[in-house]
Amino acid sequence: MTGVTSPTEQLPDSAALPSSSPSPPWYRRTFADLSPLRDNPDYRRVWSGQAVSSIGQQMTAVAVAVQIYDLTGSAFATGLVGLFSFVPLVVFGLYGGAVADTVDRRRLGLIGAAGLAAVSLVLAVQAAAGLDQVAVLYAAVALQAGFFAMSSPARSAMIPRLVPGHQLPAANALNTVGMNLGLTVGPMLGGLLIGAYGPQAAYLVDTVAFTGTLYAMWRLPAIRPLGDRTGRASVLEGLRFLREQPNLRTSFLADLAAMVFGMPRALFPALAVTLYGGDARTVGLLVSAPAVGALLGALFSGWVGRIHRQGVAVLAAVCAWGLAIAAFGALHNLWLGLLLLAVAGCADTVSMIFRNTMMQVAAPDEMRGRLQGVFIVVVAGGPRLGDFESGAVASLTTPITSVITGGLACVAAALLLAARRPAFLTYDSRHPTP
Repeated sequence: MTGVTSPTEQLPDSAALPSSSPSPPWYRRTFADLSPLRDNPDYRRVWSGQAVSSIGQQMTAVAVAVQIYDLTGSAFATGLVGLFSFVPLVVFGLYGGAVADTVDRRRLGLIGAAGLAAVSLVLAVQAAAGLDQVAVLYAAVALQAGFFAMSSPARSAMIPRLVPGHQLPAANALNTVGMNLGLTVGPMLGGLLIGAYGPQAAYLVDTVAFTGTLYAMWRLPAIRPLGDRTGRASVLEGLRFLREQPNLRTSFLADLAAMVFGMPRALFPALAVTLYGGDARTVGLLVSAPAVGALLGALFSGWVGRIHRQGVAVLAAVCAWGLAIAAFGALHNLWLGLLLLAVAGCADTVSMIFRNTMMQVAAPDEMRGRLQGVFIVVVAGGPRLGDFESGAVASLTTPITSVITGGLACVAAALLLAARRPAFLTYDSRHPTP
């Protein structure tokens, strides 16, 4: 089917453009490369469906938080949503990655989307019926996290089968655009709908939004892992593979360092009051600034396809993240601080694009699901460890000291990784080695 490439077509060497190729016009070198959407109908449908679904899921996240707080009046009860989602994300992320390496990934993605849509419909029904049971909301959040974690590795692992190798950086940039559209547009639309019609409206829109993903998955051909694997795929086998592949392992460690040391989001409420003399609206600005920067970074990502030293790009982006966070803590001006947080979000987008591309190209197809499962664990667990780290340091010192030292520790960790693994700096996407 159109849009599905053969293993030969996926060879990373195909990313190298002939030396006689004319230079693309300036706007293609500047803005996000849309060629994966233009050239691959299957990828275009998957991307569109996931972008719309991401907006709906963020609307649901806001609605759940609002509903729990309205029922309990407790910030602690609202914060427990993170705990009820974290455990399924970790457990089912690893397990879902192993399953994705043995079954039809298209079917797994279809089941996950259907499950998520069903949970959103249940949430809409309970809100409309006035059930007012916090336990039901916690259970729904856990189910959502489980369905997402089970199907997300399959959806990510199928991307290299939907676009040719030389378009993978552009495809990952577009995936980041879709994700950050959800993070920026979803909460805003959710707040408007909840204020006007109640949380059930946001849940219903989310349910309908999943039809795009369901349609896209339905249209795909079967996407089974390549190779001769039969039976079960071991999670431990995937972890052993990652341990034995230094470049992929270094990319994971670089992201973990950024999330653990340079993620001060738990301090935003304290900083909003003590540093800027603001209120909840100030917290909202601080929270949204990195997402806005990440979205802009993805929109202006036309240059990423020309970068072959992707290991250098990852570590440079992590250092840029850490320096921006440290400067945010040192400079006590709100608007400058928001700009620095946006710069950090942009750097995170660059790192994510190249880390995903390295994982998709350097790893064999039969391992991609499990590596994506580990990736989910890092993405889910890293920020939460970062919340603990920043809060602990702030309690021993001050919030400002925690932000500054965290950003500098992130830079130090990236430089240490560069010193310990110099081969990572020579990683070349035209000749990838895991």
